[in-house]
Formats: sequence, structure tokens, C-alpha cells
Amino acid sequence: MDAAAALRQVAFQLERAGEPTYRVHAFRRAASTIAGLSTEELRDRVNRGTLTDLPGIGRSTGEVIAEAVRGRQPSYLTRLLERAEAGAVSGGQALRAALRGDCHTHSDWSDGGSPIEEMAEAARDLGHEWLALTDHSPRLTIANGLSADRLRAQLDVVARCNAELAPFRILTGIEVDILADGSLDQDPDLLSRLDVVVASVHSQLRMPAPAMTRRMRTAVANPDVDVLGHCTGRIVTGRRRPESTFDAEAVFAACQEHGVAVEINSRPDRLDPPRRLLRLAADLGCVFTVDSDAHAPGQLDWIGFGCARAEECGITAERVLNTRALADLLDWTGRHGPAR
Repeated sequence: MDAAAALRQVAFQLERAGEPTYRVHAFRRAASTIAGLSTEELRDRVNRGTLTDLPGIGRSTGEVIAEAVRGRQPSYLTRLLERAEAGAVSGGQALRAALRGDCHTHSDWSDGGSPIEEMAEAARDLGHEWLALTDHSPRLTIANGLSADRLRAQLDVVARCNAELAPFRILTGIEVDILADGSLDQDPDLLSRLDVVVASVHSQLRMPAPAMTRRMRTAVANPDVDVLGHCTGRIVTGRRRPESTFDAEAVFAACQEHGVAVEINSRPDRLDPPRRLLRLAADLGCVFTVDSDAHAPGQLDWIGFGCARAEECGITAERVLNTRALADLLDWTGRHGPAR
């Protein structure tokens, strides 16, 4: 087994399990350290016990390298794979197999933990054909949101990555904040250039229901918006956060009217919207995206949680936009605003 690949796989599984970032980074740093070394040099260091002389190689990462060099699946990786299998999602496999991409992901340009290309390569390895890069907008300073100038610079980086990764495609995008009055936190001319715009509420989550309803309906009516992200804002693990209150029927009716998809957010700490609202949106004729909201490569695989919830609520693949081929998806997003 390739030692660097084994280290990256460990990092991926740690991310999928929601382990601390410092632990993930230790394995990714170790993979970078040995990436340029030959198998013979690694084997020699294993035999002489000098692996840990290399920068970024500690006891755990060194054991993974040593076992891989000796032709064995590292025991650390085996334990992670067994744990992942024990906690595997039940249901949604058919929808998961039909997905062609992910409409909501983050990179280290905002609050993600990995470079754009690393996110794209992981998505490709999971079987995706495309990935929408939707880093945060500027007012979410805690998440290092992108100013208009930084977003323009990111578009150039995405173009270069796409030239290298073709036929895989990174879609330009943003997770834009819905401000208190329903306006969007980014230059409208710039929003109109993007492939995918996810609009989400991140602030003033406890505002009264009538005001929140107006806020969300105003955003959904904006021709640049393609997807309404994690609509209740709830957090269901850790310190937890209750759902925002709003007239869900009115908001979902606006989504249906304006052709905006309701996101099924797959993050285990969100699982948003809850099932009762998913069923309501489905009954009102909405379309959906099933998204990972990944902030690291391993989190891309969380998308299976959303697929299972969609299946539970009777949402078929035909109503999930990221089952569409790239050209069809771009036709759909492009009809909301100026040609992109």
C-alpha cells in the first residue's frame, strides 16, 4: 500500500468521523513530507528507525508509514474503516449513487480546512463529476468570508484548477449571507457571474417569525439565488441551537414559485431541515439539493446522511438537482439571473 495514500486515507476517515482538525492535519502534513520520497528510502528509514527524524512524522504517523511500506493495511486505518462501517448510513443508497455533484462546500479560502484542489480531488475520488465551491460572503467575518476582490481572485484559481482537473469541474459559487432585510451580502454583478449561489441565514437567527419570513422570502425572490441553505439554522449536537421560527409554508411556496431549491443539509450537526419541514416542502412541489456542506475532504462523504433523509421523506432522485448532468444543472441555475 502506498504510504502517502494511506496517510491521506487516515486523514479522510478522521474528517468523516468529525475528529479534531489538529489530528487530521498531522496525517496530511506527514503525507506531504513523504510524498517526494521513494519506497526504497522509506523502507530504509523504517529498517533503521529514522522515520521520526523527518519533519512532521510522529509515532502514530510513523506506524502508518511503516505498516504500509511492509505491504500491510495500517492498523490505524483498519480501525477507522471498521468504525465507519459500524456507523454507516442506513438507506438512501440509490439516491447517493445517482448524485453527480455537491452544491455546497467550503475551502481554506473561508472557514474550510483544505485547499480548493484537494477538495475537488476528494470529490472526484468519491465519484462526483462536479463540485460547487461555495465559500462564505464577507460579513461572516468569523468564517473569513470573501470580499468581492477575494472572490474574483478565487474565480481565477478555480479556472486554473479546472484546466488541470478536466473533465472534473469545479463550479464557481458562494454561500451568501441573507441579511436582516433579505438582501444578499455580495456585489450583485459578481453574484450573477457565479454558477451556483446558496443563500443562508447566519445572523439574527432568533428574530420574530414574521420578520424572518419576510427576510427569507425576499432572498428567495432574488433572481441570483439558486438554493436556500440550511433553512432553520438549527444545530442538533454539542451545545445545540434551536430552529429559527418562520412561516415554513410561505417560504417553501416562494421557493417553488421562484424555482429555488430547498437544501437538504447533510452535516450530522445540522440535518436541516427537519423531516416535518422536508415533507412540507415536498408536498408544496419544491425541488431540492442534497449537500454535504463539507469544510474538509472527508466531510464530503456526509452527503449520504442527506440522501437517507430524502428517501425517508419520499423525495425521489428526479426532484434532486444534483442528480443532473452538469449541462442540465447549469441550464437550471442560469435561468435565474443573467447568463453565467
